[in-house]
Amino acid sequence: MIPMTLAEIADVVGAVVHGDPALVVRGAASLDSRSVPEAGLFVAIRGEHVDGHDYAEQAVAGGATAVLGGRPTGAPTLVTDDPAAALATLARHVRGRLGATVVGITGSQGKTGTKDYLAQVLATAGPTVATAGNFNNELGVPLTILRADAATRFLVVEMGARGSGHIAHLCDIARPDLGAVLNVGSAHASEFGSVDDTARAKGELLAALPATGTAVVNARDRRTRVGLAGAAVRRVLSFGADHGDARLPDGSPVEPADVTWRGESYDDLGRPRTTLRYGDRTADLALRQIGAHQVDNAAAAAALALAAGLDLDEVATALNAATAQSRWRMEPLQRADGLVVLNDAYNANPESMAAALDTLVHIKEVSGRRTVAVLGVMRELGDDHEQQHHRVGRIAAQLGTDAVVVVGEEAAAIASGAASVTSGAPTVVSVPDREHALAWLREETGPHDVVLVKASRAAGLEVLAEQLSEESRA
Repeated sequence: MIPMTLAEIADVVGAVVHGDPALVVRGAASLDSRSVPEAGLFVAIRGEHVDGHDYAEQAVAGGATAVLGGRPTGAPTLVTDDPAAALATLARHVRGRLGATVVGITGSQGKTGTKDYLAQVLATAGPTVATAGNFNNELGVPLTILRADAATRFLVVEMGARGSGHIAHLCDIARPDLGAVLNVGSAHASEFGSVDDTARAKGELLAALPATGTAVVNARDRRTRVGLAGAAVRRVLSFGADHGDARLPDGSPVEPADVTWRGESYDDLGRPRTTLRYGDRTADLALRQIGAHQVDNAAAAAALALAAGLDLDEVATALNAATAQSRWRMEPLQRADGLVVLNDAYNANPESMAAALDTLVHIKEVSGRRTVAVLGVMRELGDDHEQQHHRVGRIAAQLGTDAVVVVGEEAAAIASGAASVTSGAPTVVSVPDREHALAWLREETGPHDVVLVKASRAAGLEVLAEQLSEESRA
């Protein structure tokens, strides 16, 4: 964070200082009293079950300079009526003092993967701060901004939303110079109302960009352009696969993209190789992370990096060196006897399920391994819950998955969908919970199999993936 005294912070956020107003905050802010950076700011939020104010003295004893809270504590405290709103105000002020190029990223899926790629690419060109994990909401975005300081050259901000106006609010704080809408899908349909409503909400990022900025959109998803209507930004870069005369679902042709790739191949763990093209230049990609969707993420990151002024060759070199920064996203785990588990249990929606299943089958085609998909519930699909789960089951069967294990009653339609495919149908097993799934996997899988584990975070299937991969086999 840019160093500020408590008096200066109080003036910005409208707080009252309880303690020495000359104390200086030099470190970033945190909501966790155990992880406040040295000389940082502990933000005390009163939650449903825990009141952060109770941990104020612990935070300062651990190295924090002061507390931003709603009441006085036993530590130096900036007291304000609404600590969360004050945090946003402070972040907005600090953003105004930064010389960094700020990049905003949103989309129904791939936000974190693209952000992780982009952060590693930009870091080769200068000091870079990026969203940690998926701290992409009204608290996470300000916390990300407050990690930047005068030396920061690039600030990469992932932005999530649960409804209209959320991303506009985050953009008001972060004021991005560059922005990308990666895709618009059915994730969180229960919050947004419809896919078109989702598109408008995601488009708030592009609408917030300045005329001097650059908007990055998906050439194969017209809804990613919704925010450009009436927007000030004039430069637009698109990314997408070069599939010749490919057409969109409505039958219209796909517009040629600015950043393209063509001719993907995969190794025996599903890591993609392809050739990236921008203008009349090309660069080879050999990504270290698993899944065909990683090419989309890497290309989107490349478009943003190019917009930020990097050269194609240095972008490709950095993408090829990039490693996984976030757990439980196609994380490969190999058991001692050779069984491979793909832990993709961080989250799920119909589009990401299809991408993960496609990757599973790519691994089968290259390695000859038997494939097992352990699938759980996808949350927040609203009225489309049954239909979308049934669709995922059909996709699993049609792609050629050897066995589908469906975990939990909420995901039952996946089983019926998989069973509805009569030609080359997979083995379909339904179990009530992850303990029963683990028992089945212990009996039915071996060293020549690859097991995909995927569901929404609430299902907790990452535990199953880790238990299965850590077992010792004679």
